[in-house]
Amino acid sequence: MDAGTKPGEVQTGEVKVGRYRWVVVALLFAATAINYIDRQMIGVLKPTLAAEFNWSESDFAGIVFWFQVAYAVGYLSFGKVVDMFGARIGYTIAIVIWTLSHMAHGFATGMVSFAMARFGLGVGESGNFPAGIRAVTDWFPQKERAYAIGLFNAGANVGAIITPLLVPLLVLWFDWRMAFFVTGLFGIIWLVVWWIVYRHPTEHKRVGAAELAWIRQDPADPVEKIGWGRLLTVKETWAYALGKFLIDPIWWFFLFWLPGYLFDRYDLDLKTFGLPLAAIYLISDLGSVAGGWMSSRLIKSGRTPNFSRKATMLLSAICVLPIWFVQGIDNVWMAVLVIGLATAAHQAFSANLYTLPSDVFPRGAVGSVVGIGGTVGAFGGMGMALFAGYILDATHSYEVLFAICASAYLVALAVVHMLSPRLAPVRI
Repeated sequence: MDAGTKPGEVQTGEVKVGRYRWVVVALLFAATAINYIDRQMIGVLKPTLAAEFNWSESDFAGIVFWFQVAYAVGYLSFGKVVDMFGARIGYTIAIVIWTLSHMAHGFATGMVSFAMARFGLGVGESGNFPAGIRAVTDWFPQKERAYAIGLFNAGANVGAIITPLLVPLLVLWFDWRMAFFVTGLFGIIWLVVWWIVYRHPTEHKRVGAAELAWIRQDPADPVEKIGWGRLLTVKETWAYALGKFLIDPIWWFFLFWLPGYLFDRYDLDLKTFGLPLAAIYLISDLGSVAGGWMSSRLIKSGRTPNFSRKATMLLSAICVLPIWFVQGIDNVWMAVLVIGLATAAHQAFSANLYTLPSDVFPRGAVGSVVGIGGTVGAFGGMGMALFAGYILDATHSYEVLFAICASAYLVALAVVHMLSPRLAPVRI
């Protein structure tokens, strides 16, 4: 920064480009962290709730299943809502629904009421990524989008770090019901800030002409709304959707079953499992940022988006492979390193996969494509939940599940490449 540049600006040639778009990323980061605190609490509380309500693995899987049913339906719907009304209103609707549903967990008395609360949470939380990716599409040029998405997606890991550290304390200080009420306040606070701060860049008083020109540097694309029927006939839609189908169930598995795995495999309890689980998601955070940074850096160095995204995804897929053997590791902290590497690689892979719709589709279709992909990914998550419950009840072993985790990313990359070998812009 030179002597004439104001705080919050960067010098580009002879033009000072503002940086308010990174404030938007900070808001998206915070929303995603809250999203994952609310989402992961059922996994962190699984041993406590299973003991109180006498749940089997299949019972727990059934509750997770209903969350994912709602997530599938909601993701598709919110993609359309975001395309119609924009990120500001879309995010508002989403967080109101998910916060109320999250707090409703505190009133649950059994499987049915937990499943109902999880269903509402799934509907609301499904709006987080369609709205967030639409906001990034509106606020960032193509070469910065993967980095921006990687940054706000890192909020998932921060939420996953906070949850095992905070929730056991709330349970010990109060009880598990109060834990849902206290954490529900985070969403209410965020919503107030969002409504005050967020606008489209063309309507925002804090965005100068230079920053707006920077945001709009890519060639203009059509703004007409494109229906699902047309999008479903495009193979690039399925490149994204099938990629989500293959990797989303793995992340759901990590999120909902890792706490129970650490409890069982390493004889931990509510007071001792928080640090290992938090360490896993701290490592994940590094992967999310690094994955977005790597592909954005390659693009800035002159590589094509196609090469940059897929090279980063390939490296990420290779880094997941060691988790196949994690069940044979007796030391908890060695296991944390292996699992953390896999979750970090997932986040790096996911940051680039999330960027594909904005790389190849016009703005008017991004939210809908993200919604379609999220829905297909949630269907994969439903199957993984039921399968995990069945396998664990039948074998009491995670070996098959970790083998699936290890191989899913290479298969996903192969599918993406076969359906979209060049990541060329779609003309609909």
